[in-house]
Amino acid sequence: MSFYIAGTGSYVPERALTNDELSKMVDTSDEWITQRVGVKERRVCTKETVGDIACRAAQRALQNAGVDPDELDLIIAATISADMASPSLGCIIERDIGASCMAFDVSAACSGFIFALDVAAGYFARGKVKTALVVGAERMSRLVDWNDRSTCVIFGDGAGAAVLRVGEGYIDSTFTVRGGDDVIRIPNYVGTSPFFKVEMPPPYIYMNGQETFKFAVNAMVSDVLQIMEKNNLTASDVSYIIPHQANSRIVELAQRRLGLRAEMFYVNIERYGNTSAASIPIALDELNRGGSLSRGDKIILTAFGSGLANAACLIVW
Repeated sequence: MSFYIAGTGSYVPERALTNDELSKMVDTSDEWITQRVGVKERRVCTKETVGDIACRAAQRALQNAGVDPDELDLIIAATISADMASPSLGCIIERDIGASCMAFDVSAACSGFIFALDVAAGYFARGKVKTALVVGAERMSRLVDWNDRSTCVIFGDGAGAAVLRVGEGYIDSTFTVRGGDDVIRIPNYVGTSPFFKVEMPPPYIYMNGQETFKFAVNAMVSDVLQIMEKNNLTASDVSYIIPHQANSRIVELAQRRLGLRAEMFYVNIERYGNTSAASIPIALDELNRGGSLSRGDKIILTAFGSGLANAACLIVW
């Protein structure tokens, strides 16, 4: 027993931060950001919390699916930027949308939404749930050093969600995890314990740009090939590949190595930047609401990021 995606939703904050605005904050330019990353603007929270944007995406997904909150048996939130360590973002969503069910978080950074889908698949396989909600939501603007031009230009805030119901739409998945804090890391706030004597780095995103780029390209190529080969798929069988929106050059190079048409890859990074666990569900919602998806379409979701963790899955619409 598996699930199909019955509805999608997304929400991004109203405040758009352009490259020209950023160039007045740090030593950068619109040309540099566009060529190196592919971002033109990103959304940043001014008054919204992660809980706020997650709930709005969730409500839109429920409406799109025609599902009431009290029908939900499970809520999984994928995030690394929750407003609080406890209660979890999943619990906040459960309360604020008026649901009454099990709810918890998954922390797998940019691959978090696919991890959460696979966790949900286990509940469906065991017959524990009939309807579930998976949300990817991030306020990455809280985690970047706004004086670091190598990272602050990349990220944005946003949320995306999907309602899952019993059916045969989640076909296959692949996951790879290896500890890689030398490549990407986001330290926690160290606290004020008078007993802890270890010097810790500041609680902001650190990335080794070259290593991150190589890891991301290799991960996407390997995962997409594995999903296609295991399921006997050719390029003509796949309607869309929705990659994590980290860097347009990563997607372009992976696409060329895979030998697939550029039109198969849905990219919206120019408008939102890297929204971590939210990037794939936001893109999926845009495709859905834009009328680009038809029943029976085969779609590959592929993600990579801090962990190091990469993942891909095959779904049938």
